[in-house]
Amino acid sequence: MQRLYLRSSPSSSSPSSPSNPNPNFSLFFSSQNLTNFPPLLPFAPRCSSSSAAAVAAASPKDRRPPLSPPPSLSRDVSPEERLPVVRRPAMDVSSADDDRSNSAAVIDAGLAEFAKKMPMFEPGERVVGSQEKPPLAVNLDLALYKAKILARKFRFQEAEDILKKCIIYWPEDGRAYVLLGKTLSKQSKNSEARAVYEEGCQATQGENPYIWQCWAVLENKLGNVRRARELFDAATVADKRHIAAWHGWAVLELKLGNMRKARNLLAKALKFCGGNEYVYQTLALLEAKANRFEQARYLFRQATKCNPRSCASWLAWAQMEKQEENNHAARRLFEKAIQASPKNRFAWHVWGVFEANVGNVDKGMKLLKIGHALNPRDPVLLQSLALLEYKHSTANLARVLFRRASELDPSHQPVWMAWGWMEWKEGNIATARELYQKTLSIDSTSETAARCLQAWGVLEQRIGNLSAARRLFRSSLNINSQSYITWMTWAAFEEDQGNAVRAEEIRNLYYQQRTEVVDDASWVMGFLDIIDPAIDRVKRLLKMDQNPSQDFLRRMAAVDDICDDIEASVGPSSNGSDKEGESGFDLDAFISERLSLDLSKLDLFLETTRTYSPKKSRGKFSKILS
Repeated sequence: MQRLYLRSSPSSSSPSSPSNPNPNFSLFFSSQNLTNFPPLLPFAPRCSSSSAAAVAAASPKDRRPPLSPPPSLSRDVSPEERLPVVRRPAMDVSSADDDRSNSAAVIDAGLAEFAKKMPMFEPGERVVGSQEKPPLAVNLDLALYKAKILARKFRFQEAEDILKKCIIYWPEDGRAYVLLGKTLSKQSKNSEARAVYEEGCQATQGENPYIWQCWAVLENKLGNVRRARELFDAATVADKRHIAAWHGWAVLELKLGNMRKARNLLAKALKFCGGNEYVYQTLALLEAKANRFEQARYLFRQATKCNPRSCASWLAWAQMEKQEENNHAARRLFEKAIQASPKNRFAWHVWGVFEANVGNVDKGMKLLKIGHALNPRDPVLLQSLALLEYKHSTANLARVLFRRASELDPSHQPVWMAWGWMEWKEGNIATARELYQKTLSIDSTSETAARCLQAWGVLEQRIGNLSAARRLFRSSLNINSQSYITWMTWAAFEEDQGNAVRAEEIRNLYYQQRTEVVDDASWVMGFLDIIDPAIDRVKRLLKMDQNPSQDFLRRMAAVDDICDDIEASVGPSSNGSDKEGESGFDLDAFISERLSLDLSKLDLFLETTRTYSPKKSRGKFSKILS
């Protein structure tokens, strides 16, 4: 269908063409030519005198009444108001409109049903989403910090509510998933934590290594070793510079006895992530376990160079020197650990036990009391204090300390087991059995449970319950079949009963089922050459062609070099003797200046704090520190 458009002639006084009956209008048949011509006039243009005469001469059939000009043209108008108005010709479209309205109604009804199924298309939510501004990113940091504080105060439900809101507002941020998963894991809600980690990996499209790594730790904790390996691998794929994934995977392989695999993973960690204290420390512990102490010292030195404030590295190094009976070097390293982290409960505990074992009982108890004053919620410090009090003082004071430790953490198995051992030594068999049963009721599959069953078996053996002792030894080995002490205790028990053949069978069973870890020493040369290719002294120390006697003499002759190495790491010393207080470190001055702790009130604090209450103990602690 072609449409007609009207256009005024260039001039009303121009001569008309004989072929055109209406000299004032031109007729066009294509809307495509509309852009090539002047704008259209209104539907009712003004008539000139010649056009009025033509209308009068027309026949009555063709005659039309004269059109009056519109009101807007009867007055002076502005140029903007003179713009032409285009009007569509009137036509009968009632049927088309009805059809269109019916089809539109059908479409609207279908969209309405679809919108009911899809909440994102609801008008209310759409309006709210368009009007409300998204929260600022700083709100996420504040919410995560608040959730952390609530989780530390064991207000898990409030922390979970906050973290779930964070996931709703910031679904692409992985920190909320990690913190929520850890909070659920602390409550033993492992299936829910797994679901949170899986949701986080999907929301971040698998590009967040922290979620993969936390998920792997959870699966490893639940015993799903194969799944944990896959998740650690996914974390390293997401970010090959994620050191926690490499280190966690290596520790997993170490527990399974895969030494070569663990070293390969640690080497990759150093390759992709550079020097790291945890990697060096783990490698040093491996070398110490393989009796390659010079290599271990070198790696410990590298760990402390990466982070001089790493208390764990100093403590691990001190433990190795203690095993080698280098007491002076061990004491210097313990001092360095305390300086690196003055409130670290592990440092105070290990140093205190070390001093007590080498004969400095008073100093050992003093160190344990300082650690307890700085960490009043730690039951291990009180447990060690109780054992020292029992050994060097009275059992009554030890019972008081054991009771306080059990009140601090009722689920801490070593406290109940040590308490039971003391009651057995005191002759309280019934009390000892109750305490052993309490230990097993907390967790009957842990390493502490295996040791508890072995100790209980010895108790029953001493009082003549032979069948019960055998059952307890067997139960202990069902938990930990690699315990040399339990196997040999059971074999000695059978020999005492005259069953020499049975005792020999038990020893043979131990050697048949034990897992022997085969370690390869040849890797060290190439590995340390990669770490530091310019260190000739270490290469001389890492020679593997020495026999055991030469190795022993060499280690004895290298004690002075060890002290020199520690001198370089720790600082100058007054002399190299092994006497207490001659290492150049003033413990009392350090405690008074660095921690503002009054050492004369340690016993008072130990007597007045039975159980830890955050509000009450804060006041008592502040009085002692004053």
